[in-house]
Amino acid sequence: MNIRSFLIIFAMSSLLHSEENFGIVVHGGAGVMSGLSEERQQQIHKKIQETVSEAYEILENGGSSFDAVELAVSMLEDSPLFNAGRGSVYNSDEVQEMDASIMDGKNRLSGAVASVSTVKNPIKLARKVAEETKHVLLVGEGAERFARDIGVDIVDRNYFYHEERLKRLLNSKNKISKLNENADKIGTVGAVALDKNGNISAATSTGGMTNKMPGRVGDSPIIGSGTWAQNGVCGVSSTGHGEFFIKYQVAREVCVRIEYLNEELSDAAESIINELNDLEASGGLISIDHKGNISAPFNTKGMIRGSQTNKTDLISKIYSVSYTHLTLPTTPYV
Repeated sequence: MNIRSFLIIFAMSSLLHSEENFGIVVHGGAGVMSGLSEERQQQIHKKIQETVSEAYEILENGGSSFDAVELAVSMLEDSPLFNAGRGSVYNSDEVQEMDASIMDGKNRLSGAVASVSTVKNPIKLARKVAEETKHVLLVGEGAERFARDIGVDIVDRNYFYHEERLKRLLNSKNKISKLNENADKIGTVGAVALDKNGNISAATSTGGMTNKMPGRVGDSPIIGSGTWAQNGVCGVSSTGHGEFFIKYQVAREVCVRIEYLNEELSDAAESIINELNDLEASGGLISIDHKGNISAPFNTKGMIRGSQTNKTDLISKIYSVSYTHLTLPTTPYV
């Protein structure tokens, strides 16, 4: 074999083995994080790591970011550890009203649901809204009817029974605790992902706020506020004081600052969270850009999050300490 042939084969081999950047980031809410026992923290880390690992496997095998974020959020909805799906908090009528949204950055395909009470996985219904209707957002009984018509899993309301959440509602009604609103931020779930084809997707799901008025909807199902994905720019899922995140279009704003101000992802994400802090609005967000860079700023005492990319190992965090895959803490977090 001559040198020219060798170089051609080497170049072709390099192209075949080269791969685009890809990765997944998830969150389980931002908030006070006080009173989390070591056992509960271990449970949270384990679930976050399992979720990231399974979603990452989709991406690693060449799957779509849309599939990855739906899987990630549905796994967190199935856990009573988070304020989404099975672990959703109660409104003032002692009923769960859940919201969710999902967005594909390739074509801005978007779907969302709000105020659903018997849908096992609101994020799966949100995807069906995106793919099987001409609409973006369905709410309440209309969303529930659509779920029944297309065969999305419907469960009895007892499935969502959560003694701890119910106790928090009663405390809130009796004004025993003033921390309910911030405590509820522990739980809203979300995911953002970049796949090997450069497609970015984002998804968010929540049970909202304890003792909220029936029919109250926060930022999670609002495209541009709680969820945003745009190929070539970034994907964002947010968690926090929903009314402020709606007013300031937080998820979209991160991508706007990248697209039009040429800011780096970390600068754009951190600056908007700092500005919210100046407004005394608490929360955080997770984000990934088209290069596979990730950022997860928050202005609360903690934010549950985890990530893995083709360039970084799987990690999960609650406060400022990270834990690698299958390495659970043996001492309290700081």
